[in-house]
Amino acid sequence: MSVITKKSEQFLEKYLNNASPTGFESAGQKLWLKYLEPYIDEWHLDNYGTAYGVINPGQDFKVVIEGHADEISWFVHHISDDGFINVIRNGGSDHMIAPSKRVNIHTKKGIVQGLFGWPAIHTRGGKDEPKTTIENIFIDVGAKNKEEVLEMGVHVGCVITYPDEMMVLNDRYYVGRALDNRMGGFCIAEVARLLKENKVKLPYSLYIVNSVQEEIGLRGAEMVAESIKPNVAIVTDVTHDTHTPHLNTKKHGDVKAGKGPSVTYAPAVHTKLLDLIIDTAEANEIDIQREVASRSTGTDTDAFAYSNGGVPSALISLPLRYMHTTVEMAHKDDVDGVIRLIYETLLKIENQHDFKYFNEL
Repeated sequence: MSVITKKSEQFLEKYLNNASPTGFESAGQKLWLKYLEPYIDEWHLDNYGTAYGVINPGQDFKVVIEGHADEISWFVHHISDDGFINVIRNGGSDHMIAPSKRVNIHTKKGIVQGLFGWPAIHTRGGKDEPKTTIENIFIDVGAKNKEEVLEMGVHVGCVITYPDEMMVLNDRYYVGRALDNRMGGFCIAEVARLLKENKVKLPYSLYIVNSVQEEIGLRGAEMVAESIKPNVAIVTDVTHDTHTPHLNTKKHGDVKAGKGPSVTYAPAVHTKLLDLIIDTAEANEIDIQREVASRSTGTDTDAFAYSNGGVPSALISLPLRYMHTTVEMAHKDDVDGVIRLIYETLLKIENQHDFKYFNEL
């Protein structure tokens, strides 16, 4: 039976549909904190917008569970004299999916709607065939010239998001944009809810952290790790379902949506903490998958692990189809598995838990 409730799903839909581009996450953080508030003892916000709640504050031993709040987006980079807009990335936005997508341009006057235009199939071909590159994609807001674009409130530096909203596919998959990684923020909030509803008394302070600016280099996690100075960090993010067309499991790993959360072996992942997570999964009959990162994990795990002289950290990932598109897909069972695995692992961590690899020779 799923731990996710109808009320939880209503929050998830509202949270996923809200725009929280990298560097502009505050609206989403308010939604998240409002949902989290009944399940925590206090909440905080740092200078760049990373939000976190604390359960059982004031203890010497501090455990973090973390996801990131930001979504990939675009910036207005150039406005031509005839009113067309060129863009640059804000995070790892995919130019290949842009043509014919509708967009929201965020201005001080409100949302300006537009679309990524593209030449009709009848007009393309031959040596002059336009290539779908970051330099060639453009936004049309229906303006007659640059002056009219500026009058709308659109200027260089405005951030651009897609309006695509959440849906449930075949009663099995959550679908939408920015499941990477607001789904992680959802999962850790659900862990806080379960702790409250089950009246769990933790022997340490638990920090439920929703970091900003992961998509441009783990920056929010870097900052908040220095502020909290945790003793342990469990990070959740997304990973690739490698069983869709055009992906090679030998190259990208063998992970499939619906088969449970994935745990990662990597230099930044602390082996004793990872073993604790795997043992917990086995004891609670939570299906898991395994994958490897040869150097960095590319997630906030790295930021926590290498902070404060080294913080035992681990990564629990949600298999995702079509990452960094507007139709990211996550299996409901896997979301449930991530929540349960983090929750059960927290019950196994002790006050002053010793993660040293050895203490005597």
